[in-house]
Formats: sequence, C-alpha cells, structure tokens
Amino acid sequence: MSSASSPRTTEPAARRHPALPTHRQLRTFLAAVETGGISAAAQRLGLTQPAASQQVRELERCLGVRLLERVGGRVVPTAAGEAVLAPARRVAAALDDVVAASAAHRSAEVGRLRFGTGATACIYRLPPVLAALRARMPGLEVRIETGNSAEMCERVEQGALDVGLVTLPAPAARRLAVVPLQDDPLCALIPAALAPAEGGVTPSVLGAMPLILYEPAGTTRKLIDDWFAAAGLAPQPRMQLDSIETIKVLVSGGLGASVMPAMALPTPVPQACIRPLDPPLVRSLALVMRPEKRRDRGLRLLEAALLAPVDP
Repeated sequence: MSSASSPRTTEPAARRHPALPTHRQLRTFLAAVETGGISAAAQRLGLTQPAASQQVRELERCLGVRLLERVGGRVVPTAAGEAVLAPARRVAAALDDVVAASAAHRSAEVGRLRFGTGATACIYRLPPVLAALRARMPGLEVRIETGNSAEMCERVEQGALDVGLVTLPAPAARRLAVVPLQDDPLCALIPAALAPAEGGVTPSVLGAMPLILYEPAGTTRKLIDDWFAAAGLAPQPRMQLDSIETIKVLVSGGLGASVMPAMALPTPVPQACIRPLDPPLVRSLALVMRPEKRRDRGLRLLEAALLAPVDP
C-alpha cells in the first residue's frame, strides 16, 4: 500500500524567487529615458558607459522584457518600458527617501525617544527639559507615558519604553541600568486651620490628622508608609488618589493633610501650609534603561537636561 505524498518542487531557487530590481538598475533606466541615451545617463550617474549598459541589461533580464530601444538616434522606452516607467519612478523615489531618512539619523538630526515617568515629574519637571530638547534637537520625537515607578520600570524592561524617570528604589527583580539624578524632599501639606506652629511635623502629629495620600501602589506612597511605620504608626488615610493636583485642591479645601514631594509645591497652596517632615524624608529620582540600550544623541540630551540645575 503506497501512501500519497505531496509533490516535491524541483525548480531552481532563483526561478522560484526571482531577483528584484535594484536601486541602481532603476535609476540607470530612468536616467536613460530622461536623457535619451545610455552615455548621457552614465555621465549623469557617474558611471562608465559599459557599466550603465550592464545595469539596463540586468534590469531587462530581471523583468524578462525589453525596456529600451533606439529610435532616430535616441533611446526611448518600449511599450513594456512605458508600462514600468511610473512605478519605477515611485520605487526609486521611495528608495531615495530611505537613504535620506537613514542619513538624517546617522547625522543625529532626528530620532525618537519613548519616555515614561510619574505624573508629578511630568507636570513639574519635564516642561523645561522638553523645551531644552526641542532647542537642541528639533527633529527628536518624544513620546511620553505616565504611571507609577513599578509600571514604568516594567515597560522599560519589556522594551516598550526607551527610558524611565522613576522614584528609587527600582524593583529588585528588574534588570535595569540606573542613573541617579536628584533628591526630592517630601513635605507635609496641611490645611491652614490644622497647621501647627512653624517647625517640622512629626509622624505622630501628622498621623493624628485626616490624611489624603497617594495611591498605595506607588513607590512614593511606600516611602511615606515606611516613614510612619518607623515611628510605630500605621494611619489609615481618608482618601487615596493618583492625582497630585486633586490632592492639593482637597487639602486647600480643609478636607485633610497630605505628604507630597517638594517638586510638586513650587508655589504656595491657598489655605494650606507647607511644613518640613521631622525626621526628614527624601525620595531619590533616577533614570532607568536597559543595560544594552545604546545612548544615542536624544537620550544623551535628555540625561543632560535632567542633570542640569533647576531654576528656583
């Protein structure tokens, strides 16, 4: 009993997968049509006449049709040549665009930077940084995502982001390169009616107030919880939000006190007082990226802009 088997292909590989025209072949064909001769086309393209003739013959062999013929001393396209003339021009133009685009990247005139950070840094730290990037590299496309530090680290590790600006410590399981940037003190923001006299605010004083804190998943919230825990306290916040601006509005309305980065408090908050924490609490900000990530010009400029002194 014989079993059926699928027929085997015996065609040569070159016949099954015919070669495609090259950029040089198409440009030589187009130049010959536009100048009316192979010699003129060769001169335009910086080729010898035999080399230009060879390019046209190879293109005709590749396509399996005659593309040019001589009429009245000039080279003109055949019917097949006329048929391929327009698509050949489109392909040649597209290939020229490919070369031009890659040249721009080689010269570092353009690029793309996928950047992840938290909402606070996005609002209060990034505007001058992005302005500096635009001034130094106008062709840099910057795409920004926001989220908590753990999410940004995960996105960087997965390759969905090129770099992240996060609060340390980065998750221990992440295989990331870390570039420390700056320390950002945390402060108490307290309704004016509840604020103690000038001086630092202790965990016991702050913990006795109704609290409005960051969402539990964030690294900054963990730092705050650990600050209370070191004093033997575990206060239960009245509200937990992921919007720094909403928290500020609620504190201003007298609904509770909060702890937030000094970065988010560049100006006074109406009907609220800003107080230092006692003991002090500081969060450290850093850039994270994959260790193998190449530091192209856009990334180097971002790092330099973030390390530059912040105007008061």
